[in-house]
Amino acid sequence: MSRRATLRRVGLLVLGVNLVLALLKGGVWAVTGSFAVQSEAVNSAADTAYSLVIVAGLYLTTQPPDFEHPHGHERIEPFVSLFVAAGIFVAGGVVFWQAGTVLLSGDVAVTRGPAAVSVLVLSGVAKYGLYRYCLAVGRDRNSPALVATATDNRNDILTAGAALVGVAGALLGFPLADPLAALVVAVGILYTGVEVVQDNVAYLVGAAPPEDLRKEILKRALSHPEVRGAHDVIAHYVGPEIDVSLHIEVEGDLTLREAHDIETAVIKSVQALPEVDDVFVHVDPKELGEWKADDEVERLADLE
Repeated sequence: MSRRATLRRVGLLVLGVNLVLALLKGGVWAVTGSFAVQSEAVNSAADTAYSLVIVAGLYLTTQPPDFEHPHGHERIEPFVSLFVAAGIFVAGGVVFWQAGTVLLSGDVAVTRGPAAVSVLVLSGVAKYGLYRYCLAVGRDRNSPALVATATDNRNDILTAGAALVGVAGALLGFPLADPLAALVVAVGILYTGVEVVQDNVAYLVGAAPPEDLRKEILKRALSHPEVRGAHDVIAHYVGPEIDVSLHIEVEGDLTLREAHDIETAVIKSVQALPEVDDVFVHVDPKELGEWKADDEVERLADLE
C-alpha cells in the first residue's frame, strides 16, 4: 500500500477510536459523576478534535508534488504535530483547572458502580493498540505526525491507569482519590504536549539527524572505490525528510563523464536511504588541494 493510502487509513482509524472513547467516557461521566472519568472524557474529546486535524493534515502532506511544491507537501507534517501539541496543552489545562477547583472546594462526590472502571480499562486497551500501530506505521513511513500521535496514545495509557486508580479509591471510600487522579491525568496530558513539541522542533529548525544516520550517509559516500575522501558533509532536516550536501575527492585525471558517473553513483547510494530526500554532491580533484581536515567526518568514519 502506498504511503498516501497508509497514512490516511491510520488517520481515519485514530479519529474513529477517539470519537467512540469520547462518547463512552462522556456517557459514563454523566452517570457516575467521576472527576477522573470526566478528565478522561475531556482528554478523549481533545484527541478527537486533533484527530480531525491529523486527517486533514495527512491528506495535505500526501498530495503529490506540483508546480508550487516541487518536493511534495511532507513538510506540512511538523506543523500538524505542533497543532496536536497545542490541543494537548488546552486539554491538560482544562482538566487541571477542573480538578484543582474540586479539591479546593472540598465538595467531592463518591463514584459508584462498575461503569467507570470498565470504560477506563477499555480505554487503556484501545490506546495501547493505537500506540503500537501508530508508532510502527509512523516509523516505517517516516511520519512525524503519526509518531506524535503514538506518543499521545502511549501517555493516554498512563492517564487512564491513573484515572482507574482514582475511581477505585473513590469506590473504596476515599473520594479525594478521584480528583487527585484527575490532577495526575492533567500532568500526564501536559507532559505529552511537551514531548510532541520536542520531537518536532528539530524538523522545523533544520537540526542534524541522529548520528547513526549521519555515519551511514558518510559510509555510503566513501564506499565508492573511486572516492578518495569527503569533507563539508552536511545533513539536516527539511520537514521530516533529510537533505544532504557533501564534497568528495577523486583523481584529477578522470574525464568529465567518469567524474559525473561517480557523482551519480554516490547520489543514488545516499538517496537510497528512506529518510533522505535530496542529495547534492560536489566533485573535487584531489590534486587541487581543496581537501581540508574535517574532524566530524573523521570521527564518524572512525578514521581517528
